[in-house]
Amino acid sequence: MLSKTIFDFSLTYPQPINSLYTMAFAGKWETETQEGYEEFCKLVGIPDDIIAKGRDYKLITEVVQNGNEFSWSQLYPTNKSVTNKFVIDQECDMETIGGKKFKATVTMEGGKLSTEFPKYHHTSEISGGKLIEVRVALWQKMVCIRRERIKEVWAVQVMFYVFFPFRPQPWAQLC
Repeated sequence: MLSKTIFDFSLTYPQPINSLYTMAFAGKWETETQEGYEEFCKLVGIPDDIIAKGRDYKLITEVVQNGNEFSWSQLYPTNKSVTNKFVIDQECDMETIGGKKFKATVTMEGGKLSTEFPKYHHTSEISGGKLIEVRVALWQKMVCIRRERIKEVWAVQVMFYVFFPFRPQPWAQLC
């Protein structure tokens, strides 16, 4: 039975370079806390040895922002770096840590960056001086939507029981 599959971690700016910088996302960020890491990684198919290496790793994210143009780099536990460059609301080429290339459009709504990766939905925002990133596995979207439509809960639960060998979990209310 699967448990929490939302991968949520927050990052803090380790040392302010300029307190007057105008671009909210710009800077170098280091992992402070994360929740659901292992379950999320297993769900999207990351090998166990890579999961083990990354469990306590302080992921470094570096963001260069020039208006609506971004360069978003992440250094992973394997010392692999992935950089994705994009312009808000324009289709671009992106890459996953596994090297899979895909087309995506990053949008911004209410100060949150949002995009669809091949196996999950990714949002990023600045809140309380922290970069908050939330990744929700694509098949879990139904769980998040389910919370908004109480009447449809029972129909969705029946589908889960019929087609999947697990029950929806109480943590789905976090969506």
